[in-house]
Amino acid sequence: MEKITTIGLDIAKQVFQVHGVNRAGAIVSRRKLRRDDVVCFFKELPPCLIGIEACATGHHWARVLIALGHDVRLMPASYVKPYVKRQKNDATDAEAICEAVARPTMRFVPVKSQEQQSVLMLHRVRELLIRQRTMLVNALRGHLAEFGIVTRQGIAGVGMLIALVEDDDHDLIPPLARSALLPLIGQLREVHGKVSEMDRQIHAWHRSNELSRRLETIPGIGPITASAIAATVTDASLFKSGRQLAAWIGLVPRQNSSGGKDRLGRISKQGDPYLRRLLVVGAHAVLRFSRKGKPASTRWAAELLAKKPYNVVAVALANNTNGQFD
Repeated sequence: MEKITTIGLDIAKQVFQVHGVNRAGAIVSRRKLRRDDVVCFFKELPPCLIGIEACATGHHWARVLIALGHDVRLMPASYVKPYVKRQKNDATDAEAICEAVARPTMRFVPVKSQEQQSVLMLHRVRELLIRQRTMLVNALRGHLAEFGIVTRQGIAGVGMLIALVEDDDHDLIPPLARSALLPLIGQLREVHGKVSEMDRQIHAWHRSNELSRRLETIPGIGPITASAIAATVTDASLFKSGRQLAAWIGLVPRQNSSGGKDRLGRISKQGDPYLRRLLVVGAHAVLRFSRKGKPASTRWAAELLAKKPYNVVAVALANNTNGQFD
């Protein structure tokens, strides 16, 4: 077989598609591989450039192939899409990946380690549990409102509702309704305990990671945000400035400029919505608790509040936070 220099690998659960070309760009190999045959196939090949879309299991296969001596590069699927010709299928996708990975201006996704993916998994599971806890709280509030029982917002209000349901010394709640709500309360306590355990694990990793601890020194960034950034942004040197990182997260205005006229809209919301939300929430906290005489970063934000809406200033402050990553 003629030497393969570049391969586009379209990954899946069971059936993988390979598209290999030589140095001249001529097609050398086009074949399907079963999952169990992938490692054996690439083990027999000399080191070459392999392109993979940055999708589910992409980081895993990148680590496996790097261990075999290959140069593996992950690319966002949206950047590969323009190279897909007619009739989308696995073979066409692999060909497009092979073409895109060789482009000199292509942007690549750094391969995450197992530790980084594990930390991000803690964040994702914690986020899911918090959504479930919110659903349970809303269900409890809604059911009790049917009997005219309404309390203030927040954890304190939920505690009052729980105490009211578990108290048998009153007749505000019918027995059948109480028996229906008690399982909700048990599940709410269980989910709350799991969220607390996730928080402890994230804080423990944060304390053991130097980069995460350094990020925490920035106003508006706590252990949760710092650990999420440290695990998500694998190689910060890929960004030329904090402004470019903000654009990657999606905190810069969407552009629709032409003819020398700059037209800026709302934030683009590209990139990672989880990081964007954490940074904006942190900016809200900085604005809420800022006082006169604080550092310049909050003074200019306070001056901007006199001219712009609160939410706009919070996003601007979140954008400015990225500038401090330099």
